[in-house]
Amino acid sequence: MYAMTLDQNLNFDWKQVPDPIRKEGEVLIKVHAAAINRADIMQKDGCYASPPDWPQWCGLEVSGEVLEAPENCHVKAGDKVCALLGGGGYSELVTVPAGMVLPIPEGLSMVEGASLPEVWSTVYLNLQLEAGGLNPGDVFYMQAGASGVGLAAIQFAKLKGAKVITTIDSPDKAVFVKKLGADFVLDYRTEDIRPVIAANPPTVALDCIGGKLMGENLQNMVFGGRWIMIATMGGRMTEIDLENIWRKRIKLIGSTLRSRTPEEKTAVLQALQKELWPEFSRKRLITNIHAVFPIREVEAAHGVLRRAENIGKVVLTFGE
Repeated sequence: MYAMTLDQNLNFDWKQVPDPIRKEGEVLIKVHAAAINRADIMQKDGCYASPPDWPQWCGLEVSGEVLEAPENCHVKAGDKVCALLGGGGYSELVTVPAGMVLPIPEGLSMVEGASLPEVWSTVYLNLQLEAGGLNPGDVFYMQAGASGVGLAAIQFAKLKGAKVITTIDSPDKAVFVKKLGADFVLDYRTEDIRPVIAANPPTVALDCIGGKLMGENLQNMVFGGRWIMIATMGGRMTEIDLENIWRKRIKLIGSTLRSRTPEEKTAVLQALQKELWPEFSRKRLITNIHAVFPIREVEAAHGVLRRAENIGKVVLTFGE
């Protein structure tokens, strides 16, 4: 098969590699599409390698057709599926533990299916399992509201009845995010989020930015609030009043999806299929595809994310 590997200088290299060998309990998938995530950008830059048991090139979520599956598996040869990977999705074939493979929600395309597993697993893991869920009356805060995770998190929070505060960096993104129901949408380049946070203390925050504002806004969380860190795109350092943490019993939680065990990921995906996949078929939840590129144009596709141009997901497709 061919795969979009990374050479010794971390340049993309579309080359032949050995076909994956399906192990017991795994599904072999012919890949139709692979969605791009921020982790792929980090891996391309040499700072976020795949776990040891996965191919050492990019790709955390794919869609495609099942070629082989274990006996009595919930998917079978010919099924159209999407899958969560530890790495290696930028390739014509992948093998995946069966529990990390799901049917594409009814009514969604292959391209849309490829955009679901990583971001929705991230959102469900952190907002439902780590934070303990959201309820009517909760206030949810997340920056980068037009990112793939941002759009998913906003929809999940509104589905649960929470108020949403988020930031964006363009008028077009603001319009789209408001249509999803976000209550406060601020342009971080020209507007100060701090007064909004002070007036609407969050109960739950999902933070992919970090930086100086993290510590300043954390102090305004409600008693018992949950602040979940998943990345530090805005900087690794901040200043926190630790007395505020223990007096208000705030939970500061660090979380990643990629390092979870296949069993943990399977549990999250099973919950997604049961609880959220029907909402996609009913159009109560959507996945927005910002752009689609053929796999050989991966550099241009990554550029869209690097320049933060996207509203939602950028997807790579594989020809015959």
